Parts: sequence; structure tokens; C-alpha cells
Amino acid sequence: MNSKNGETLVCALGGLGEVGKNMYVVTHEDELFIIDCGVMFPEENLMGIDYVLADYTHLKNVQDKIKGLIITHGHEDHIGGIPFLLQNIQIPVIYTPNIAGKLIKNKLEERNIPCPKMVTVNEDLHIKTKHFNIEFFTTTHSIPDSFGMAIKTVNGTIVETGDFKFDLTPIGPVANIGKMATIGNNGVTLLLSDSTNALVPGFSASESVVDEALAEIFAENPHSRIILATFASNIYRLTHIVETCKENNRKIVVFGRSMNTSIEIAQDCGYIKDKDIFISSEEANRMNPANVCLLCTGSQGEPLAALSRIANGNDKNITLMKDDTVIFSSSPIPGNALSINRIINKLYLKGAKVYTNASEYDVHTSGHAKQDELKLLFRLIKPKYFMPMHGEYRMLAAHAHLATLCDVKEENTFICKNGDIIALKDGEVYKKGSILINDIYVDGSRIGDVGVSIIKDRKIMSTDGVLVVILNIDFKNKQMLLPPNITTRGFVVVNDNQELLKKIQDKTNIIVLNELEKDNFSLTDLKNRIILEINSYIIELTGRRPIIIPMILSKKTN
Repeated sequence: MNSKNGETLVCALGGLGEVGKNMYVVTHEDELFIIDCGVMFPEENLMGIDYVLADYTHLKNVQDKIKGLIITHGHEDHIGGIPFLLQNIQIPVIYTPNIAGKLIKNKLEERNIPCPKMVTVNEDLHIKTKHFNIEFFTTTHSIPDSFGMAIKTVNGTIVETGDFKFDLTPIGPVANIGKMATIGNNGVTLLLSDSTNALVPGFSASESVVDEALAEIFAENPHSRIILATFASNIYRLTHIVETCKENNRKIVVFGRSMNTSIEIAQDCGYIKDKDIFISSEEANRMNPANVCLLCTGSQGEPLAALSRIANGNDKNITLMKDDTVIFSSSPIPGNALSINRIINKLYLKGAKVYTNASEYDVHTSGHAKQDELKLLFRLIKPKYFMPMHGEYRMLAAHAHLATLCDVKEENTFICKNGDIIALKDGEVYKKGSILINDIYVDGSRIGDVGVSIIKDRKIMSTDGVLVVILNIDFKNKQMLLPPNITTRGFVVVNDNQELLKKIQDKTNIIVLNELEKDNFSLTDLKNRIILEINSYIIELTGRRPIIIPMILSKKTN
């Protein structure tokens, strides 16, 4: 992605056609800014994968142009990829809001990664370089210190909103609508805006409504222990959970590492002032359940999170009680509904009372703008061109349609995929090619070396199992020293399928003898022949397709 002929280029490395791993790049000639660097959590089909990252390959090729990484706010889908980015790319400075900066430093310290220079983002900050003049405006989101930005270039102004909503009675600061209007009145060439709730009509509920709903549930359940699961990053939610517990004479036990980290940061930044309200699980077990609230991670049904451990009876500190009240103060992220429902069913089975956002109470409100809020943004910013971002393609398409209802010409909307390049030149915007983008998988400490073929093999192993063919061969005399040994995992129960395994053994014996008789015998040909013919033979016998792994031991001769 080379900026030539005085063009300003915009490209998404992640965040289009998906909810997660947001990462956008703005380039003008010899200067480049990265906006956000998030992760996406894998769906169930990505077996063994911990995170999905954006593709940083392009950035390696333009390392000398990078002027900085700008962070809009501190959610994982916007900052979670930074430790992995810094292992591959040198970033001279990170421009970050206060809360996000503390979360980033914590991530880097955990991995012993040196932290680059950090500059705190606020509305007074102006980033001025040879080709860019960048200013910021406050937005309302579910985490404090959230910002959008106006990027002024010689070819026009680009506005990037980050994640936002319009909440007229928020827990934290009100979005700076006046500054947005001023930026719009000064002329905006291209708007990039959050599309997460573009399919949802109306205006999102205020965070203060959630505060009232939680207070009502606490009042309705004065004699039971309350277990409350929410997003650890939703610091505004955490602050009013603390206040609600204080008003109802309840102490709080915190479960989950990310929840503990968020509580510590909220205390450090002054959002939570009462430290005495927090107690240990040992103290909680000695108290009247009516005076306890368990605040935990796991609102998305994550199998290793605190709520899942409690529901499964695997937590060493807390045992679920029959009269517990469990509140899911969240909405399902796309792809997580089945996992959440499994946890809810287990909670009901053990006698707990469960509240979700589908209940009569508004125990969660989204931090993302719905249709009427998105229309309001269009009226404030008044862009000439529009590229929806942050969302699945159906969301991007719905957002582009909303733009046309607000006087953006249909031909001036761009529904892009990751890697597509948008060019600005003299106030006009047009598509200009694309770069190849691939998802990067993180599997434990392995980054990028687990590809599609490995994921495919894992899926096969999870459904059809593995069959290992062990051969002991004297290559000099071209004979088998022992009959083929067939072992299996996840394919069939060995003791119940001796006849089947004997057939596979006999078939393997024939294949090996035939190959050994060939003048041009090779080990590679033997392995390939075993995989091909045994695979076909097993499909014929069982209809299943296990992974076939030949292991050949050879007799060494002098």
C-alpha cells in the first residue's frame, strides 16, 4: 500500500466483515498512522486457538513510515493485539487514553515486553506531523476515556469514531456533540464509523437505566447471595455495581484475573473509591449470603472463566447454592449464544435464579450506537463519503443504507473487506486496489504457524479421530520384521472392534509388501500409499475419515 501521486490512503487490516480485531491504517506518502490493534476471540470451529489477530505483514514492509499507534479506547478488540504487534513491529509512540494506557502497560508487563513511549489522548491533544493534523473528541462508550478523531490531510478530513453511542444521561462524561458538529461544519470528506448495531432500530438505553434495573433486582432478592457476571472492561458498570452493593449492605468478592485488573485500574483512576467493600472468598464463605455479591467474569460462557467454573462445580473457593441469584449483565457476542445457554441451563439445574437481558429487566445496554444514533452522527458530521467499519457485512450494508437516508449519495458509500484500499485525492474518494490479508492465529506461544490445514486436521480428529500405523521394516532385505501395529484414538473402541482393526492390519500388510517389491521403492511413496489406500478402505468400511499417521521404524544395518 504505497501512497503516490499525493493520495491519502485508508485500509483496514482487521475489523471489516467481523466483530473484533479492529485495526486501521492511514497513509500519506512517507507517513503512516495505525488506529487500534485488537484481537478477536475464536469461535468454536477454531479448535485450540486462543486469539485471532489482524495481519501485520504489510506493516513490516513500511516500518520506516510508522509515526505512531493511536488507540480509541481500552476494549480487547481494540488493544488486545498490541503485545503481538510489538513483537513484530517497532512503534515509536502509542497515543492512548488514560484507562487504555494502563491496560496496555499491564499486558506488556505480563509478557515482559518493553513499553514504547506513551502520550495520553484527551481533547486538548493535537498530533501534528508533516502530512497530518489529528484532533480528538470525547465519545460515550461502555469504558471510560473513549475518543473519536478527525484526521486532517491535504486531501480532506477523515473522521474515525471508534466505538460510540449517544447517551444523554450517562454514568460518565457526555459525548462532545458540540465538537462533532464543529468538525462537521468545517467539512468532512470521509467518515469511518462503528457498525455493530446498525441493524438495530431506535435509540440505545442509557447506562443509568441499567443502574436502576440492577438496584431493583438487588431489592427483590434480599436474602440470597448474588452472583453478577459482566464484562471486566465495562468500568462504568463496575462502578455502579459497587455503589449498588454499598446501598444494599453487601460485600464484593472479585473472581477472574481480568476482573481483578479492571477493579485495580478503576481504583487507581478514581472511579472506585471504596476499597473496604472488597473481601476474600474465605471471608465471604463465613458471612451471611444475603450480605455477599460475587462479581465475576464469564458473561459470554467462556469455559475457563469464573462463572463457568462456579456453574460446573469446579471452583475451589465457591460452591453454587440452591438459592443463589445470578445476573448476566451483558448481551451475547455473536457466536457465544450456545455457550451462554449451556451455562444458564446448568445454573437452573442447580436451583439458581437467573436474570439475563432477555428478562423483564434491562440488566445490560450496548455501548454501540443503534440506528437513530447513527443517523444523528451523520447529521452532525455531514460526510461527503462514508465507509462503515467494525461489523459483519450485513451490519456494514445496513449502515451504508442509513448513510443514504441521511443525504450521502449511494455511490459515495464503500462496503469494504479487510485489505481493500480507499484513496482520497483533492476532496474525492475512490477504491484503489487491495492488499492480501490473512487471519493470524495464536495457539499458546505459537503465533502465525497454525494455519488452515492444521485447523482442518483438528476438526477431523475431533469428529473422526486418529489412526496410527506403526511399521517395523528391514529395508536392506525388503521385509517386515513384525506385523503392522494399528493404534487409534477417537476412532473406535479397540476392544469392541478387533475384527475391523484386523482388516485394516491385513490391508496395510498387503500395501507394504507390494511397495517393497518395487525396484524404485521409496519411504515417501510408502507413506503416501498407506494414507491414500487405508483412508479409502476405512471410508468403505465405516464411512468415517480419521487422520492416518504412518510411523515407520527401520532396522539399521552395517
